Amino acid sequence: METYGYVRVSTREQNEDRQVISLTAFGVPQEHLYMDKLSGKNFDRPAYRRLVRRLKPGDLLVISSIDRLGRNYEEILKQWRVITKERCADVVVLDMPLLDTRQKGKDLTGTFVADLVLQILSYVAETERSNIRRRQAEGIAAARLKGVRFGRPPKAVPLAFPALKADWEAGRISSRSAARTLGVSHDTFIRWSRKI
Repeated sequence: METYGYVRVSTREQNEDRQVISLTAFGVPQEHLYMDKLSGKNFDRPAYRRLVRRLKPGDLLVISSIDRLGRNYEEILKQWRVITKERCADVVVLDMPLLDTRQKGKDLTGTFVADLVLQILSYVAETERSNIRRRQAEGIAAARLKGVRFGRPPKAVPLAFPALKADWEAGRISSRSAARTLGVSHDTFIRWSRKI
C-alpha cells in the first residue's frame, strides 16, 4: 500500500506550503506529492490525472480539505467514486475526519456515512462558489449604479485630433495615418471621430 497526497492552489500566486506541511506531517512521502496550480472548477488537471492513474487497490490518497479536490458537486462525487470504487483506493480528508474511508470504510455503514458526508460537503462547496459569483455580480452592479467605472480610464483626446480629423474627412490623410500621427490605434481614432 502506497500513500499519496494531492495539493491544489487556484493560482500561481497562492502558496501551497500549508497543504504540503499537513500532508507530510500525516506521513505522505515528498516524492508521492502531486500538485496542480489550477482552478478547482473542473478536473482537467495534469498532476491530478497522473495521480489517479497511479492509484492501485489498497493505496491511500490524502488531501487537506474537500475543496482541494474540486468545487463542482457532480465532479467531486464522480471523482470520489473513481478513487474509492474503480481504483479501490482509500481517501483521507484531513480537516474532516468523517471523510476517511479507512475507518469502518470496509463495512456498509462506514461507506454510507463517508459517501453521505461527502455529498453534503460537495453540495456546500458548490453552493458557496455560486454565492461568491452572485455576490461579485451584485457588487459590480451596485458599483456601476454609483458611477464606478471598471477597466482602464479613457485616453485623453490629443489637441492635434481636430485638425487631423478635418484632414481625414477632406481626404487629405488616411485614418490609419492620422492614428499613427496621434500615437493611437486605428479603432481609437475612428471611435473619437464618431463622438467628437
